Amino acid sequence: MLASLPLISDPNLIIGLERSEDAGVYRLNSDMALIQTVDFFTPIVDDPYQFGQIAAANALSDIYAKGGKPLTALNIVCFPIKTLGHDILKDTLRGGLDKLREADVLLVGGHSIDDSEMKYGLSVIGVIHPDKVIFNQGAKSGDLLILTKPVGTGVIATAIKRGAADEQVIGEAVKSMSTLNRRAGELMIEYNPSAATDVTGFGLLGHAAEMVENTDVGLIIRAREVPLLPGAVQLAKAGFIPGGTGRNRDYRRDMVSFSTGIIGYLQDLLFDPQTSGGLLIALAPEKAAKLLKDLKNSGIKAAVIGEFTGNNKGKISVQ
Repeated sequence: MLASLPLISDPNLIIGLERSEDAGVYRLNSDMALIQTVDFFTPIVDDPYQFGQIAAANALSDIYAKGGKPLTALNIVCFPIKTLGHDILKDTLRGGLDKLREADVLLVGGHSIDDSEMKYGLSVIGVIHPDKVIFNQGAKSGDLLILTKPVGTGVIATAIKRGAADEQVIGEAVKSMSTLNRRAGELMIEYNPSAATDVTGFGLLGHAAEMVENTDVGLIIRAREVPLLPGAVQLAKAGFIPGGTGRNRDYRRDMVSFSTGIIGYLQDLLFDPQTSGGLLIALAPEKAAKLLKDLKNSGIKAAVIGEFTGNNKGKISVQ
């Protein structure tokens, strides 16, 4: 749909609609650029306060993925005011506000409409030096790929909707989704990464594909090195696969190949649409080792899950 829209060019536009990126970036002057992003969705957990926290953490993530500092946010609310209690909305907004406070971000307003289905999210503005913007492409052959959060929120959210996820599994998923990528982003920029993005609705492989699409590098992902949330494997094996998984797979079918032995449920988890997932960071091996140590010292369960290569350009091989 967007391909048919005429784009407006501007010499100060660093990132716009021309490429698949996490946020828009506009240069204000030689020392400062504006980062702008927006995200909202329907509830994925039953607790409205937790939903608010997750939605806020998810919206902030794009700013961290660009290497920026979020400053202000606007609430976006769709709510069936006649059928759901007002306390549900209050608790959702309180969860979002508490997460913004944790991130040192100011809530400056918002907009709401009466809708048949509840949705909540935020538009966020951040800042960065124009020369320090981190793009999702730019990885070099030999770079390692670090993931900063485990995968599996999509299958767990699907199981929650069907009443099939136990409290421990839900608790671990909520903890992961509501954790800010702030600290991971702060540590990342100290090492000047080649490229970075965050893992959200297109799944791990979908966002990894954006890092190599139409570039001179390919990517090898070690499937068994990818950290998974507790319960994700069991739920995937039991068939709690969200509809987005198939769409993600179909869209990247020509870019991704799987080695023999990477069985169905694991493929599903690698395409599993994530909410408020971790950062994917491309770094030279010596830098990657140091960053990984820093991340783990900060309590972040990060892992090296693959490496970029000069072969198989623009493709991903899952081994």
